[in-house]
Amino acid sequence: MYKKGTYFITGITGLIGGLLVKSLLSSEEYGHGTIKVIGLLRDEDKLEKTLRDAQGANFTWMAADCRDSCRIEGMLRAEGLDYIIHCAAPTVSSYMVSNPAETADSVVSGTRSMLELARRFSVKSMVYLSSMEVYGKVSDIGRPRREDELGDIPLDSVRSCYPMGKRMAEHYCHIYSQEYGVPVKTARLAQVFGKGVRPADNRVYMQFARAAAGGQDIILRTQGLSMGNYCASEDAVSAVFTILEKGRDGETYNVVNEANTMRICQMAELVSAKVAKGSTKVKIEPEDAKKTGYAPDTELRISGEKLRQLGWKPAKGLVEMYEDVLNEIRRFI
Repeated sequence: MYKKGTYFITGITGLIGGLLVKSLLSSEEYGHGTIKVIGLLRDEDKLEKTLRDAQGANFTWMAADCRDSCRIEGMLRAEGLDYIIHCAAPTVSSYMVSNPAETADSVVSGTRSMLELARRFSVKSMVYLSSMEVYGKVSDIGRPRREDELGDIPLDSVRSCYPMGKRMAEHYCHIYSQEYGVPVKTARLAQVFGKGVRPADNRVYMQFARAAAGGQDIILRTQGLSMGNYCASEDAVSAVFTILEKGRDGETYNVVNEANTMRICQMAELVSAKVAKGSTKVKIEPEDAKKTGYAPDTELRISGEKLRQLGWKPAKGLVEMYEDVLNEIRRFI
């Protein structure tokens, strides 16, 4: 059940933003006209046909940079807002390495802009989507890490533009809650994939899925020693709405299915054995991480206990997530 009101969602051409919109548009509340949805995007060419065709009295979208709060406020002045979910952010590692200043500015300034919007419209609730990359470099402490147990992020690394930006954006959420009473919460996402992914995505999970679909060997461009934390896209969507409704203002919640946590090399072997049914092999052919933009190896395991205390439970494991990805790939063949 969704609360009635107007929802403003940024980054609707991205995986999570798009799925959040689709979830609202398919709800009984939307059908009954008790909720309205407004989406924000930068590139109209990336808007999915399903969303483009859904335009109507209760769903609209606008093209603008999320950092331009004054322009967005002017466009929304007649609408009013009840809920904001801020998803927009750079997500491609190669872009982050090539454009570190733009990446950091987009993350930090974009988030503050949305917080200002929430303050001016006196919204009922807001969720900011952060990333587990804010943990930085950590060691194994023998258990999953809580939200406040952060590690180091090197200031002299270009790739730090993203996790440092996300960390500062989380801090802005906290201080806007304290100083201005903005009812904002942070959803700190693990790696999310499953239904709704784009086959053109080049992140590691999609590389594994394409290999499995084509009966090709899985090629690891690193040793695959980093610990991976994963969550199905549908579970992430339900988590965001849970945090929007039940989360405490100013707090951060990890969004992860702890049962899916494993090293990248272990995930590759799982895909080879259980998804590709042994038709592929795993090969290691390392590349220079400085050129590819891969994040450094980490022992990070994150805890989802705080979110589970709100009543949220993940439903899908890695094999089911990969089956969903393969179904998405087949749709475009």
